[in-house]
Amino acid sequence: MDAPRDATEEHRPHLLAVGYRLTGSRADAEDAVQDAWLRWERLGPEGRDAVRDVRAWLATTVARLCLDQVRSAPARRESYVGPWLPEPLVTTGPDAVLDAVVAAADVRMATMLVLEHLTPEQRVALVLHDTVGLGFDEVGAVLGTTAPAARQIAHRGRQRVRAAARDGELPVPAAEPEQRRVLDAFLAALAAADVPTLVAVLHPDAALRTDGGGVVKAARRVVRGAEKIARLLVALVEEAGPEILAAVRPVTVNGEVGMLVPSSPPMVGVLTVVDGKAVGVHVVMTPEKLRS
Repeated sequence: MDAPRDATEEHRPHLLAVGYRLTGSRADAEDAVQDAWLRWERLGPEGRDAVRDVRAWLATTVARLCLDQVRSAPARRESYVGPWLPEPLVTTGPDAVLDAVVAAADVRMATMLVLEHLTPEQRVALVLHDTVGLGFDEVGAVLGTTAPAARQIAHRGRQRVRAAARDGELPVPAAEPEQRRVLDAFLAALAAADVPTLVAVLHPDAALRTDGGGVVKAARRVVRGAEKIARLLVALVEEAGPEILAAVRPVTVNGEVGMLVPSSPPMVGVLTVVDGKAVGVHVVMTPEKLRS
């Protein structure tokens, strides 16, 4: 009796990864996986026996369910208040499902931000073909187009991703010990309100994104430059009080070393570290994105 659910649970990390890469939302991904299970169950024994590749069938179903979300995302982003960041995938210890989801570099914050710049069709085509490994016949069926058209859509998306990599928007993540060293130095400089030291931890062209969604106080634009970021963060910590840093908990965020600040409202932060410097500082404060 549990065979349908067992099939879905076996592929759950993979399906969550597909849904998250498409939507940037763990909640939406989990909803899509649940709906995919219901559709799989409704096939009945004969229908399920006719499916040659269960993993591909489920992944395609998740993609179809996410497609409306992906296509409506550009309009929602235009009305979004301030910088947008994906819902963070936070782990505080071993987690069989999330550890599998974040194992690949293509769920890092930097990668998710690049995926946001693709058209909905490009994003779906790249995820289904390059990540899931589906053929363009199947990708085209999801997008409602032909296999040659799906191939061309994926090609254009791949070109945009490669251009982003050439422009430094997709840095190769540093090893975990280096990430942790930079994060420790970052937090120590903040605690000491030491702007020069904090500037030294940041890359000269670093970017700070604070996602408050218009619900909580946050910068309405991306802040660029080590000096500007350092002075802003030190001022914010001084305004909040030193106790805000005393309660910081180390966590893993989308596979990178990060921090959980159990303030009110809570915050989740993660640094993108390259060559011993933080090139990206990402802080999620929108309550809706931190429910999990």
